[in-house]
Amino acid sequence: MPEIVIKNVSFSYAAQNARPALDDVSLRIAPGSFVGIVGHTGSGKSTLVSLIDGLGKPTSGQIQVGTVTVDAQSSPADLAQLRRHVGYVFQFPEQQLFAETVGQDIAFGPTNLGWSTDRVQAAVQEALKLVGLPAAFADRSPFALSGGQMRRAAIAGVLAMKPAILILDEPTAGLDAAATERLLTNVAQLHAAGTTILLITHQMDQVARYADQVVVMNQGHLVKSAPPREIFADPAFLAANHLNVPAAVAMSHQLRDAGVKIDPALSIDALADQLAAKLGGKHGEQ
Repeated sequence: MPEIVIKNVSFSYAAQNARPALDDVSLRIAPGSFVGIVGHTGSGKSTLVSLIDGLGKPTSGQIQVGTVTVDAQSSPADLAQLRRHVGYVFQFPEQQLFAETVGQDIAFGPTNLGWSTDRVQAAVQEALKLVGLPAAFADRSPFALSGGQMRRAAIAGVLAMKPAILILDEPTAGLDAAATERLLTNVAQLHAAGTTILLITHQMDQVARYADQVVVMNQGHLVKSAPPREIFADPAFLAANHLNVPAAVAMSHQLRDAGVKIDPALSIDALADQLAAKLGGKHGEQ
């Protein structure tokens, strides 16, 4: 599994006098991590992951993914080599569906990689399974699916190429609660199987629940990279960087302020488990 190493990366989109989209960012992401990349609109998070995916070159500095290194002098072939490791699911990926059937859509990427027919078909079925769609969906029109199913079919098209690193840009935007839960469960399963996950989101509850590393961006700068428990322990830091407090963390603080001795929890389930244990202990004492 490839490691991601970002060294002193800066990037500017336009005029030299414009504020750079990224300014001297250095970051290391271990193989198999689940990383939440957060920050307000315009903070640089989408620019950062687009460079990791080889969609552009840094103005200065370098990005290394596994054995592939990209800098300002890199060629299009170097960028293509970087993309062999990375799958990028853009926001509202279902808008990119185009084929007559789900199977044809999923097969498009692997076919362009020159895989054999048998290998492509096996990849299609495996990708459907990974996103929790029945094998029979391969023969359905993608435009006859529900919104959540279309989202998963589009993600399957990325997974079929077996990326070691999966970038997800606001993957649950526009989905209802049930579809959101199913999709995040699928992503967690991919992570458990060894895929490195980079999740861009404004939903701090998702970051607190799933991420093992949180990267906070603000105005093109990397402000902090740390475990979620450390990031969400400081309400003043969150406010300064325009980030919301996860619901479970907020409830934990409210309970502690009310005199309930409880550890800060990063998810509602973890908070409920603590409260259940306390209630069970009190019942046993009676």
